[in-house]
Amino acid sequence: MSQHPSLKGKGAIKTKRSVLKRFERVDLLRKRGQFQEGQRVIGLPKTKPED
Repeated sequence: MSQHPSLKGKGAIKTKRSVLKRFERVDLLRKRGQFQEGQRVIGLPKTKPED
């Protein structure tokens, strides 16, 4: 079954995401020094994406 042409995008829209996935948040917190090894990944503090 094919997809209707009106549903196909005209290219990827490059917008800045305001929500990070958990692994992205952990990586960012590690860079900032706010995440230690062995710390729980549930209940992480809110983080804004890097600019």
